[in-house]
Amino acid sequence: MNSGEAAARVAALLAARGQRVAVAESSAGGLVAARLLAQPGASAFFRGGAVVYTAAAREGLLGILPAEMEGMRPSTEAYAGLLAARARERLGADWGLAETGAAGPAGNRYGDPAGHACLAVSGPVARARTIATGSADRAANMDAFATAALLLLEEALSG
Repeated sequence: MNSGEAAARVAALLAARGQRVAVAESSAGGLVAARLLAQPGASAFFRGGAVVYTAAAREGLLGILPAEMEGMRPSTEAYAGLLAARARERLGADWGLAETGAAGPAGNRYGDPAGHACLAVSGPVARARTIATGSADRAANMDAFATAALLLLEEALSG
């Protein structure tokens, strides 16, 4: 399974429902948005996306202030849920999709190993999931994170 196939299925589901998605991703580096935008008719279902890779991006792009981060650590399901909800709200989408993790080759500063990612969907259905690839291959992890995020959205849309 690759992320292009998952994106095609997500695109079809969103288009059939007349719904839109907004994306906030970190370690996937924009691959989730790229896969969705590669689908014909993307303007009908894609509201926008952001690569939220730093605290400055989190505050500037999603308006998440330091006070909202009190007691919350990045690279967790709760944090992914906050990113997904905020992207959905700020862009006026039906669904928010978020990814945060450690692509590699080393782990992140929070103690998570390379290949660790947390994903979340916010919308009529909320879901979150943590994945671990067990790999230090940065490019492969980025693709795996994008695919897993799209599959989680597909699951929520189909659920």
